[in-house]
Order: sequence, then structure tokens, then C-alpha cells
Amino acid sequence: MIRQLALPFPHAPDFSRALFLEAPSNQDAVTWLGRDEDWPQRRMALWGEAGSGKSHLLHRWAQRKHASLMAGASLRPSLAPPNRPVALDDADLAPERPLLHLLNAATEAGLPVLLAGRQPPSRWQTSLPDLASRLRSVMAIRIRPAEQELLDRLLAALFVDRQLQVPEAIQAFLLRHLPRDAASLREAAARLDRLTLAHGRRVNRALAAEVVAELADNDDNSMLFDADLAYATPLTSPHSPGFL
Repeated sequence: MIRQLALPFPHAPDFSRALFLEAPSNQDAVTWLGRDEDWPQRRMALWGEAGSGKSHLLHRWAQRKHASLMAGASLRPSLAPPNRPVALDDADLAPERPLLHLLNAATEAGLPVLLAGRQPPSRWQTSLPDLASRLRSVMAIRIRPAEQELLDRLLAALFVDRQLQVPEAIQAFLLRHLPRDAASLREAAARLDRLTLAHGRRVNRALAAEVVAELADNDDNSMLFDADLAYATPLTSPHSPGFL
């Protein structure tokens, strides 16, 4: 039997509001994103584990505010002063001096800045006292680990988004055996998508068990897919896994 080649086309997230799944774990972030006039010094940071939804919420806010959307690692000293709100993803990866200049320039212009990172800004490593002082003053809102009900909804949404027909029994099997976090579910859906293309058949128990075993091996070797990095996509992304 000829095995179909699964081409590595990226599956870009769609950060439209319709695809976002709200839950108690992300409700504080959702609430404060609608109150940027109340942010101390017009700055706020979202933080949480990989796949918790930081980038999704940041993109949604950027769309609503017509903000400049940037990746932390791409900041350069030559960056022009902002002339509209700023949304900085992976802000904890930004070079120190460009980040300091960005925060100062946004403050001078009276523009809000939304940051996203794995830890609250007060814990980011910096050798610049001025930057450390500014980061300590940033209001930080944590997105907590997803509840089981939210993970159930997320997995179903991921399969619908990828147009994968997965019986409820197999979804239940995956939820029982996969790590209980959004990053693992997202990676499982991506792998099943690739396997169905490669094998030319629908998702069955054997394919699901294969993915569970692969992710277990990767987890043992600390190589699990980093869902946050997959969010480094344009605001005009055509389609996606929602949430989280």
C-alpha cells in the first residue's frame, strides 16, 4: 500500500473571539483585557504555562485596539516609537534595552502596552535597574491551568477545526491518557491530523494509541511541543485551533 506523504503545511491559529473558550481559569484575564483604561501606568501582563491562552488573548486585544503586534525576540534598538497601542508576545524573551525603550516611549505617548510571558514580569531576569523597576510595577494576571471541562471542550474544538471525525470513545481515550494540559491536546490533534493524511484513513484507536505513546516518550525526554511558540503568526491567520 502506498503511504501518502503528509506535507508540513502550518496550521495557523485564528484568534477570533468566536473560537475562544472562556472558563474560570481565564476569566480574570478576559475581564481585565476589557479594562485597559484602569491598568496601572497603562501596562498589563498575561502569564501562564505553555498553551494556556496568553497569545490568543493578546491577539484578540490587539485586534480590538488596532495595536502593533510584536514578538519579544524581534525587538531591536532601532524600533520607532509606537504611535498606537502595543501587544508584545513572548515579552520575557525581549532584549532588555529595546524593551525598556518601548515601555518608556509608550508611557510618554500615553499608549497601553499588553505583555505576555511564562512568568510575571517581576520574575524576569534583567540587569538594568530601570527596566527591573518598570517590570515590578506591571500588573500581572495569571491564566491558570485549564479545568477538565475546558480541556474536554478544547479537544473537541481542535478536531472540528481540523475537520477530523473522531468518535467520542476515542476522544475519551485520549483525555484519559494524555497529559492534562492544552499544549498536549493541541499537539495530539496535530499529530493525528498528520497520521490520517499519511495513512489515508480516519482516526481509530490504533492511531490514537500511537500518538499517546509518542507524546509519552517525548514527555520523558522533556521534548513536548511548545504551544506558545506556535502562536507567532500574523493577525490575519486564516484558520485555527480555538482557545486557549
